[in-house]
Amino acid sequence: MDNEKIGRYDLSAYCKTLADNPEFPWAKKLNSMARQAMAERAWSAISRFYENCKKNTPGKKGYPKFQRHQTKASVEYKTSGWKLSQDRRCISFNDGFKAGSFKLWGSRDLHYYQLDQVKRVRVVRRADGYYVQFCIDQERNESHEFCDRMVGIDLGLNYFYSDSDGNQIENPRFLRKDEKALRRAQRKVSRQFRKPANKGEKVQQSNNYKKVCNKLGRKHLKVQRRRNDFACKTARALVQSSDLVAVEDLKVCNMVLAKRGANSAQNHHLAKSISDASWSRFREWLEYFGRVFGVPVIAVAPHFTSQDCSSCGEKVQKALSVRTHSCPHCGYIQDRDINAALNILKKALMSLSKTKTTVGHTESNVLEISECKTSVGETPTGGLSQETPESDLRNPPSSLRL
Repeated sequence: MDNEKIGRYDLSAYCKTLADNPEFPWAKKLNSMARQAMAERAWSAISRFYENCKKNTPGKKGYPKFQRHQTKASVEYKTSGWKLSQDRRCISFNDGFKAGSFKLWGSRDLHYYQLDQVKRVRVVRRADGYYVQFCIDQERNESHEFCDRMVGIDLGLNYFYSDSDGNQIENPRFLRKDEKALRRAQRKVSRQFRKPANKGEKVQQSNNYKKVCNKLGRKHLKVQRRRNDFACKTARALVQSSDLVAVEDLKVCNMVLAKRGANSAQNHHLAKSISDASWSRFREWLEYFGRVFGVPVIAVAPHFTSQDCSSCGEKVQKALSVRTHSCPHCGYIQDRDINAALNILKKALMSLSKTKTTVGHTESNVLEISECKTSVGETPTGGLSQETPESDLRNPPSSLRL
């Protein structure tokens, strides 16, 4: 806000200034490459803000903000500041904080990778402990057998998705199932909270308050991991069983946010259900596995996919509560979501024909997997366990928990 013309290299040079400033003694203890990594992360947020302003992206475009809660704090090392033991079971940090050595808990064998393949090491704090994520430069080659099946999917709330073949996957609703336990944990947090006597005054919270906050965070973390695991496994199974996947290009953020005004078409009553379905995470996994297995994943515009008839193409207006598509022009009767999935597949095939592409091999954009990083699962708490990071789903690094 104060330096409009500041650039990426200015931020990197400013790291040295902060390290020499006696007001920030912790910056001097931090590894130099870790400081550079934080500067790169700050510049990515600033450049994204500039791009949204230049492209006139709809919606509010506020300045980048710092993370408010320390539970999301993380530090990222590059090639220095950390060292693995010879048996690859312990990691030590040799920066100015003198954190020492930590034992690695996880099912991933780090002997499979060479040390020069580890490009970055990221330490992340979660509600159930500390995790270390290894960003590994590893080529991932996965074979895919063509099964002569092209599928279009329509995402929904009654069913997680319905495909053009008539198959429907149940919506797991992880948040709704655990909502009662979450509310009970939230009430315990509210009872332990100490209110300040005066507005703006800081009050030291008790240890019991911190304990119940940690329990609440663990419950939310469990819901998040179950949701991500379901999206990952469902996307992988769908990509492996198809030669082409067509999906709607939904603006989930606009669907969740409530817009006030007479011209607003958003329904904020469905915001919690839409967030619980995690459509964006599912699409990110679809695109990732599409690149890994060489299967085209095409996103099409969702306009009128539920209203148009997949048989004759005529538009049949219907409310959201009407779950059956019945065309008065041709007499075609089908489930609303399956009819939309058929229209999505047709749109994808039309877009392929316009760009002169063939299924499995595109002339304009060949799907190449040259540098894909490995992803891992999770193990129970205690020590170093493995987890799938949230920041980069398209190239998930392997991680272990401290």
